[in-house]
Amino acid sequence: MWFKNLQIYRLPAPWAMNPEQLEEKLAPQAFTPCTSIQLQSQGWLPPRPNGGLVHTVNRQMLLQLGTEKKLLPSSVINQVAKAKAAEMEEQQGFKPGRKQMKELKEQVADELLPRAFSIQSSTWVWIDPVNGWMVIDTGSASKSEDVIRLLLKAVDKFPMDTLRVAQSPVAAMTEWLLADEAPGGFTVDQDTELRATGEGKATVRYVRHTLEAADVRRHIESGKQCTRLALTWADRVSFVLTESLAVKRIAPLDVLKENNEGSSQNDDERFDTDMALMTGELSKLIADLVAALGGEMSDALAPVAVAKAA
Repeated sequence: MWFKNLQIYRLPAPWAMNPEQLEEKLAPQAFTPCTSIQLQSQGWLPPRPNGGLVHTVNRQMLLQLGTEKKLLPSSVINQVAKAKAAEMEEQQGFKPGRKQMKELKEQVADELLPRAFSIQSSTWVWIDPVNGWMVIDTGSASKSEDVIRLLLKAVDKFPMDTLRVAQSPVAAMTEWLLADEAPGGFTVDQDTELRATGEGKATVRYVRHTLEAADVRRHIESGKQCTRLALTWADRVSFVLTESLAVKRIAPLDVLKENNEGSSQNDDERFDTDMALMTGELSKLIADLVAALGGEMSDALAPVAVAKAA
């Protein structure tokens, strides 16, 4: 199992809470399916079947937030409410007013909810207490907010903070393209987005296209900045860095896949092996990426060195 996206947050390093303590904190918010009158339910699920709410490999913790949503489109509610409104008009001799229609729609929603279809999804969370990272596997800000909200509810004064770096990703990526040189340990791939800062926000995107240094430099000199850039780290992991410091489209490369193939492991052993490999590699990638962006910014607005994961 590999995360596809990284929303990265800071924890104290080392973080003192152990898996058993965290499990106890999360237990009151374990996932339960929606009742007949609920539109949505969220809670913590075991990352492995029949396991605990916190799965640990090499001191790395894995959590899974489960979400169930009832599908009750407003168009369906409006359609049924319109039919009922026509019946009411026939009975009372005049059209329902605004207040009646609002009450009618609420009544229809209550009637349809028990029969609504539901969809389930999950969001993975990796906590590295050794190096002080919390990483959420999502490209959606709202899903990150859901995870953070439930963690803050479960753990009093949860010590999470936004990752702040000395150089903004936009400035750094633009500088790398202008110099036609990636930072040490990274190579630039064939996808990028350059966007103007003016009112029109003119945008140029390269998708699986060779980045000609002269063309890219011309766009930058005309006022565009790099907002997305595909990179490869250490010839082992490819990804896309965004202007918000989110890491997307993560893919382990063949060198990692080959090193992890050929063993006769069962599903549980394979899951743990993959988790150990993923967390080990991504811890190093994050540390190198932060260093490439000038290091972390402390409260005093001075860069802070980041130790590479062992």
